[in-house]
Amino acid sequence: MSGVVGLIAGRTPTVAAVGCGYWGKNVVRNFAELGALRAVSDADPDVAERMSRQYNVPARSLPEIINDAQYDGIAFASPARLHVEHAGAALSAGKHVLVEKPMALSLPEGRALARLAKQRGRILMVGHLLHYHPVVLKLLEIVRSGRLGEIRHIHSNRLNLGKIRTREDVIWSFALHDLSVILAILNEMPSRVSVEAEAILNPAISDIADIHLKFPQGATARVHVSWLNPYKEQRMSVIGSKAHAVFDDIAKWENKLQIFDYKVEERNGRPEATKAPAIFVPVEQREPLREECAHFLHSIAEGTVPRTDTREALRVLSVLEAASTSLKRGMPVSPVIADA
Repeated sequence: MSGVVGLIAGRTPTVAAVGCGYWGKNVVRNFAELGALRAVSDADPDVAERMSRQYNVPARSLPEIINDAQYDGIAFASPARLHVEHAGAALSAGKHVLVEKPMALSLPEGRALARLAKQRGRILMVGHLLHYHPVVLKLLEIVRSGRLGEIRHIHSNRLNLGKIRTREDVIWSFALHDLSVILAILNEMPSRVSVEAEAILNPAISDIADIHLKFPQGATARVHVSWLNPYKEQRMSVIGSKAHAVFDDIAKWENKLQIFDYKVEERNGRPEATKAPAIFVPVEQREPLREECAHFLHSIAEGTVPRTDTREALRVLSVLEAASTSLKRGMPVSPVIADA
């Protein structure tokens, strides 16, 4: 969409942003720059006032925002434990909702939110940011074109010495980014999920995890996540029968997406792989969060289903719950059907 926003009766949809902290301040900035921001709210009044002054919009309480008809939508970047409560109240009041990931902290809660959005006839969009990343969209285009051949394996590393959560573990906080993209690439749900994890700082919260997925058509995937790593890495490798693709989100923009052509030939009775030099795939640079916010506004204006709707969010929640269950039981688990 490249930041193009539709109109409601000749105007840009109006949005209030709830949660102006670590990530929320970026949401506030983008909606302001898109001309849609009309109010801010935060649990810390000082933070809300600072955002209010910076963007020249009122700082209001959450009940005031939810019950004010002037706002078409509300964007929530509040703590994950509050997503169901906040999004549910907004949907019940007739607001369109953009809620940060994860949509909920359990599949039943996610289903209930999805049903509420359907009953109220309102958009419920979930902030699975990578679905709005131009490089990820190009990667999906390449996969679907057949350029890589049959996808056989995907492995992803998301490592950092970063913000450590005290409620949701590293699987629910970090891995859902990659799981969401893997489900989109393979276009099917895994038949089996197994997890190994380490709880280092708190015995009840996993800090490092390895998630293994097996899919009905034969592909496999592995996601390795840690928020106790001394260096940052965000890299996904897609292994196909014809070529490999690597998405490195830490690299410079022009180096973020690479394709490696290869062929396997038998020499002297042994298979040998021959790899060609990396091909860097050009992608127009755009801020993923800007694309996400613009997509939300476009969905409101046009009444269209967002890319990361409740169906997509529920599929991810289903895999996350299977991963948590696998970790508790110490055995592989099959995800349940995710639809509401």
